[in-house]
Amino acid sequence: MRIAAVLVVLSIACSSISARADDIATAQGVIRAQEQALSHDDAAAAYSYAAPTIREIFPAPDIFMSMVQNGYAPVYRHKSFEFGESKIEGSSVAQRVHIIDANGEAWEALYTLEQQADGGYKITGCSLLKAGQAV
Repeated sequence: MRIAAVLVVLSIACSSISARADDIATAQGVIRAQEQALSHDDAAAAYSYAAPTIREIFPAPDIFMSMVQNGYAPVYRHKSFEFGESKIEGSSVAQRVHIIDANGEAWEALYTLEQQADGGYKITGCSLLKAGQAV
C-alpha cells in the first residue's frame, strides 16, 4: 500500500515538473517568435506578443516598434540571442536571455511573461543591462 502511495506522489510530482517545463518552453517560444518578428521588421507580429498592459502604453504596432528600435537596440538587432535561466512563479515566467549585439557587446535581458486567460503567454516586460553591469 505504501508503494502505491509513493507512486501516486511521484506521478503527481513528475506531472507538475513536466507542466512547468512546458510553460518554460511555451514562454521561450513566444520570446523567440517576437525576436524573429523584430528581425524581419514585422511590427504587427512583434506587437502581437505584447501583453495588454504593454499595449496600453504603446497603443499601435508602429509606436511599439519605434520604442524597441530606440530603447532596445540589442534586442532589435543582434548577432546572438540565447536563453539562460528561467523561473516560474504562479502564472508568471521570468526568462534570462544572453545577447551579443550588432557591435559584439554582451547584454543580459530579463523577459517577464504572464499567462493569459486563454492559457497562452504574453510578454509583460524586458529589462536590459550590459553584461556584468550591476542591477
